[in-house]
Amino acid sequence: MRILVTGAAGFIGFHLAQRLLHDGVQVYGIDNLNDYYDVNLKQARLAQLRSHPNFQFQCFDLSDRNSTAALFSEQTFDCVVHLAAQAGVRYSIKNPDAYIDSNIVGFANVLEGCRHQKIAHLVFASSSSVYGASHKVPSSVEDNVDHPVSLYAATKKANELMAHSYSHLYDLPVTGLRFFTVYGPWGRPDMAYFAFVDAIASNQPIDVYNHGYMERDFTYIDDVIEGIVRVIHRPPQTSAAPYKIYNIGNHTPVNLLRFIEVIEAELGKTAQKNWLPMQPGDVPITYADVTDLMQDTGFQPQTSLEDGIHAFVEWYHTYHTVKLHSLRHYSVRPRCA
Repeated sequence: MRILVTGAAGFIGFHLAQRLLHDGVQVYGIDNLNDYYDVNLKQARLAQLRSHPNFQFQCFDLSDRNSTAALFSEQTFDCVVHLAAQAGVRYSIKNPDAYIDSNIVGFANVLEGCRHQKIAHLVFASSSSVYGASHKVPSSVEDNVDHPVSLYAATKKANELMAHSYSHLYDLPVTGLRFFTVYGPWGRPDMAYFAFVDAIASNQPIDVYNHGYMERDFTYIDDVIEGIVRVIHRPPQTSAAPYKIYNIGNHTPVNLLRFIEVIEAELGKTAQKNWLPMQPGDVPITYADVTDLMQDTGFQPQTSLEDGIHAFVEWYHTYHTVKLHSLRHYSVRPRCA
């Protein structure tokens, strides 16, 4: 089996590629290695994958229509897992163009490639952010998601609509996955848990928004990857349009202050806290109803918050020790243009 993983140098893409390679799958990775966060971290992930003989990689931006068309005309895939996107809720307020280019134009180019190559299954990343201003919890895939509160969320909702139209028009099997606050080793530095560990370990204060009155359905990366792998092997079979949306979450929201307490216990330090109001585009709670995913695939989150934070902190110390001594450990390569 040969699978295209876009965003292969990203957090989820890296872990998925590792799992697929371990399972004996041939993986073709795509990433533009942009500088939204530390490119060295992306290169370090990529170096881990490059050591595997069944991994191939190409560096380019999927918003480049000609390059994306060439990829699908020159390579063949049994499945496409599209994880490449411009991430981040707050950054979408500062740099909206990046979200249109990557999340709308890039996704349209991937859809075109999939329909021309008649891909057997396209799996793509959506987000819990699509639930926006909804006050209903837990969030179900049956809920109305017409009220996004950030451009990032709006682009993810647009992706779902675009994917459904291609599924209907071209009989393209498509599955969208709404991820809920994914965390773990090799994670993104812009995520709160990474920033908290970074600051507390350095004896710096942390910013606590909405004065801590927030809950998140923190989902450990290994559980997310298990869910994706199970979905890959179950393309939708519906007649009107072979299309399906799932939530992937832990189904257990955690108060932000409790989350910080777990990090403090793991680090053996107490955080200095800056109490701040809610940020624009943010929501007070995320809580995934994963009933459909459990029924269809047997998915069941396995990782406790304590175990997940322990694994992240352990990786954090190891990675930063190596980074401080020599990034050459990771065979760092220059970013593609």
